[in-house]
Amino acid sequence: MIIEDLTVRFGAFTAVDRVTLEIPPGRIVGLVGESGSGKSSLARAVSGLVPYTGRIDGARNVQMVFQDPYASLDPRMTVGDSVAEGVRPDRAGWSGRRDRVGWPGGRDRAGRLGRRDRAGRGAEVERLLGLVSLPAELAGRYPRELSGGQRQRVAVARALGAAPDLLVADEITSALDVSVQGAVLNLVRSLRDELGLSMLFISHNLAVVRYVSDVVAVMHQGRVVEAGPTEQVVGEPAHDYTRALLEAVPRLTG
Repeated sequence: MIIEDLTVRFGAFTAVDRVTLEIPPGRIVGLVGESGSGKSSLARAVSGLVPYTGRIDGARNVQMVFQDPYASLDPRMTVGDSVAEGVRPDRAGWSGRRDRVGWPGGRDRAGRLGRRDRAGRGAEVERLLGLVSLPAELAGRYPRELSGGQRQRVAVARALGAAPDLLVADEITSALDVSVQGAVLNLVRSLRDELGLSMLFISHNLAVVRYVSDVVAVMHQGRVVEAGPTEQVVGEPAHDYTRALLEAVPRLTG
């Protein structure tokens, strides 16, 4: 995916200023910067949620996972229904259509299609939950019955159901306990390795971005001020702002 000269404006305020960035197939690009740097505005533009000028090529199907896993899931829907809602019918093996009962043979055919659709949906939901290391039994539960880490995994599973060309993860660990963050970050890495998934991973935490990303882009005041392979950017930062972010990363002492 190639982002070229992308600009996002809200009235007179420019949130993203002519950003150019490449997300290689099967790679994770980490976008890091402090609050207000334009990261989330860029994420929403790439996901088609806010208007922009510029060009985005190479990803027709983009799915986004948001920071708050509880707010992004309908509390009235079970986990299984939430995940199934995002699944493309052609991927689950169900018909995606219903015949009228009043047509000749319609009642029997509708019944057969309904049973096949339910079986196909159930199998696909189970597969998607398995991809994010959740047991199939959780399909019958509600978001309020899950932990924060489990809810975030459900949100990822729902996004994967649409078979995206690109997954945008916007601060998906910042609302989680530190003890849970590592498991979600390991999940992100495994999805890249197992599915060849391309991802734009957004965080204010450079240590988190370093752990999951192949490429790091540093954003400051609406612009990408530095980008390159992760170890290059972290090991030999070229911009003062990148160096400031590195200095802010907590270190063990003693």
